[in-house]
Amino acid sequence: MANDSLIKQVEEALNTIRPYLEADGGNAKVIDVTEDGIAQIELLGACGDCPMSAMTLKAGIEQAVKNAVPEIVKVEAVNMAE
Repeated sequence: MANDSLIKQVEEALNTIRPYLEADGGNAKVIDVTEDGIAQIELLGACGDCPMSAMTLKAGIEQAVKNAVPEIVKVEAVNMAE
């Protein structure tokens, strides 16, 4: 699978911010990376239903992932109502 490398890179990018997510009782998991460069993330724990999770996703998770993995054009949560 061609995406395995990208998924691993996204996972490593998440590792850099994971301590901050865990400090608030949450976490995130990579579900997939699409062919058009969208990283699909599942928000776990407190992040799944936190009212600030949309901001966390865009300002924290997406920035960290896009900085570390330039191939990623967008990060979206698969379990968050937008």
